[in-house]
Amino acid sequence: SGNVTGGNVIVSGVLLSTNTISASGNITGGNLSVGTGTITGGNIVNSNANGVGNIGSSTTYFNTVFAKATSAQYADLAENYIADSQYEPGTVVQLGESTEITICNEDSTSRVVGVVSTNPAMLMNTTLTGQYVVAVALTGRVPCAVAGPIKRGDLLVATSDGRARAEKNPQIGCLIGKALDNFDGDSGVIEIIVGVK
Repeated sequence: SGNVTGGNVIVSGVLLSTNTISASGNITGGNLSVGTGTITGGNIVNSNANGVGNIGSSTTYFNTVFAKATSAQYADLAENYIADSQYEPGTVVQLGESTEITICNEDSTSRVVGVVSTNPAMLMNTTLTGQYVVAVALTGRVPCAVAGPIKRGDLLVATSDGRARAEKNPQIGCLIGKALDNFDGDSGVIEIIVGVK
């Protein structure tokens, strides 16, 4: 019920307190567990390598995040959809008949949704469940299966086999995005900008 004042407090077990523990220096240790209380501070700094460590998990996650800005290593905004199969990243998909999405099976279809994401910077609808849940890139930079020839800046529409191809005058609703690379082959993968009108 009193105060502990001094240089260092070293505990090899558990330090319990029903009051406030104050320190003007650093508190160093393995884990800091706070049940239902609040952790208040200036910065949360990752002391591991880049890309190591999480805030929350896929099964126990936080509620609303209030922030001024965020940054991410990857480049597309994706959303989970129920598919009729597990599709490879880069596959162009459309709205399905028996499921939300399926592989594009009609050339220049207006039912096109987007491209199966490789590494989404932000993934929405993460609690969606089903036999086949596929992350579909809706906007941003993403690798995409294509049929050439394609020049950088070409407008892209779907082929009938889950790829994208160049189209000078796409119909409304058929545009996937724009090519970021040149491609002269019959079948390959290039980066495209999804959702650019």
